[in-house]
Amino acid sequence: MNAILLAAGFGTRLRPMTNTIPKCLVPIKGKPLLQIWLERLTAAEIGSFLINTHYLPEQVEQFISASPLKNKAKLFHEPVLLGTAGTLIANKRFLQEEDGMLIHADNYCLADLQAFIKAHKSRPEECLMTMLTFRTDTPSSCGIVELNEQGVVIGFHEKVSNPPGNLANGAVYILSTDLIASLEKETDFSTEVLTKLVGKIYTYTTDMPFLDIGTPEAYKKANSLN
Repeated sequence: MNAILLAAGFGTRLRPMTNTIPKCLVPIKGKPLLQIWLERLTAAEIGSFLINTHYLPEQVEQFISASPLKNKAKLFHEPVLLGTAGTLIANKRFLQEEDGMLIHADNYCLADLQAFIKAHKSRPEECLMTMLTFRTDTPSSCGIVELNEQGVVIGFHEKVSNPPGNLANGAVYILSTDLIASLEKETDFSTEVLTKLVGKIYTYTTDMPFLDIGTPEAYKKANSLN
């Protein structure tokens, strides 16, 4: 299984830090966020990584060229951002006609990725993908999911004031070959793909730390975790 890491964002909410460094390289406890992802994916026996770039791409290129994992990594520069689904569609061949991971790499995630993969392999037959979920203390700021008794998504509630629960979409997915093959012209994965798959998305919930580090408060929290 290979993984596509979406790492091209501007990180505007983390300015002024991200005025000079791309969000995917901000340090968590002294280690660049992208390095944490690559090390954890390697430990989970993910084969190769494709990382898209756009903002301050030279820094990401320098980081990868100096990484001991550089031979497993491929960079895909987007002069104009293609969108989260657009990047996936443009790089279908990279996934080599196998199930593959799609990761929003601006999250700090210590989930057990091997357990996530195992859950995907045992998903209900009707499910075309598996979503990593986590419990959040701020549900109104997240995309909250509703599940049935089998752990399949039956509803989405995107940043609403009183969502029904605190189980959030972690924006880390394992996609089946059937789903990957079906994508053709979509641009945004959340609004154009997920919303059409209600009833066909299995979930794996982690109890390990998971944080969107998009705000200074969340970034500070990530750096203070034991």
